[in-house]
Order: sequence, then C-alpha cells, then structure tokens
Amino acid sequence: MNVELRARGMLFDMDGVLMSSIGSVERSWQRYAVSRNLDPERTIHVAHGRRAIETVRTLRPDLNDEDELRFIEDLEVEDNEGLVVLPGVPELLAALPEGSWAVVTSATERLARSRMAFAGITIPRHFVTAETVAEGKPHPEPYRRGAALLGAKPGECLVVEDAPAGVASGKAAGCHVLAVLTTYAPEHLTAADWRVPTLANVRATAERPDHILVQFEPRG
Repeated sequence: MNVELRARGMLFDMDGVLMSSIGSVERSWQRYAVSRNLDPERTIHVAHGRRAIETVRTLRPDLNDEDELRFIEDLEVEDNEGLVVLPGVPELLAALPEGSWAVVTSATERLARSRMAFAGITIPRHFVTAETVAEGKPHPEPYRRGAALLGAKPGECLVVEDAPAGVASGKAAGCHVLAVLTTYAPEHLTAADWRVPTLANVRATAERPDHILVQFEPRG
C-alpha cells in the first residue's frame, strides 16, 4: 500500500542515506584500531552510527578524546575511495524547496562537508553535526535540533535513517521515521515507521515552501 505523508521538512542522516562511505569508515576505524591496540571488528561495530568522540571515549577512555577525534577525523577526511551517491538522492533533493531539509549526522562538520563536496551533493542550509549537540544518536537531541532549524515541530518532520541508533533518535524526538535498507537488514530497523530499499523508491513534491508531499511504497 502506498504511503502519502505531508511534512514541513525532511531530516536526512548522511552516511548510508545520502551516500555510501562504508569503505572509508571501516578502513579508517580499522587503522585506528590497529594503532590503538584494539580489536578491529569490535571497533567498527561500536563506531557505526555514533559520533566518533563517543566511540573513542568508549574504546580508549584513558586517552585524550579531542586528540583521538582529530586523529580519526583526519583518517576519514583523507579516504574518499569508493564514496558514491546512493540511488534516488539527487532527484529527491532537487525536488525539495531550499531550506526545507537538513542533514543530521554523527560526523563532524569538517568531515560532513568534505564528503558531501566530494560526492557532489548540495550543501544544505541547515546542518546538525557532532559538534552542535551535547548528546549524539540514539539520544533525541540531534533530530529535535534539526526540526528546530527548519522552524518545525518534530512531529511535522520526516527523518530518513539507515541505522538503529538513528531510527531510535528520530523516534525519541517525536518524528516520523523512514528507514532505507542500505546498511542494515530489515529486522534491525523494525522501530522505524516504514522501510524502503533506497531513496529511489521515494518521491517528494513541494506543494508550497513549507509543505512537502512525500510518497513511497513501504517494503521490507
């Protein structure tokens, strides 16, 4: 059954939603793990969908978190191999009125801007990044802040996520959540309101600057 949802704004996670940088993320965290005598597999698992500073605090609480953040950020900024825009993203973003959408990411602003520029994705007017929140996903603060930047209530926004922590953040904030099945299997994203394979399955129409009609057929 097709879903038609009217929203004042859309809030997008970046990695796994707008682009795939999984190779860069995993290579960078593997290098970090080896350099810090950590198990690479566990390190990559802990890092997915979380702010880097929270990951390093969890894995190496004995080290200076700001120094560790700069180190892993440098690794990720330097590695753009295999970074690609995901299906349907350019078309969907082009259909949205300027100022009606934001990126809400666990990445730092430097890393987010670097990746989006490399991928050729329009830099949005509104950004929520690792530095602009006190609590990262799955806490509701990132998506509450994103809605506020759009001048909307959380319940008037549609969050698009690919990870369980992001889905939990959007739901806790009071937003509607659409999950794309680009990173996790459907059984890990059951908390989302709906699921679709990619954003190629989603259509948006600007009925007026602060009113977007979003249409899709849930799958998965």
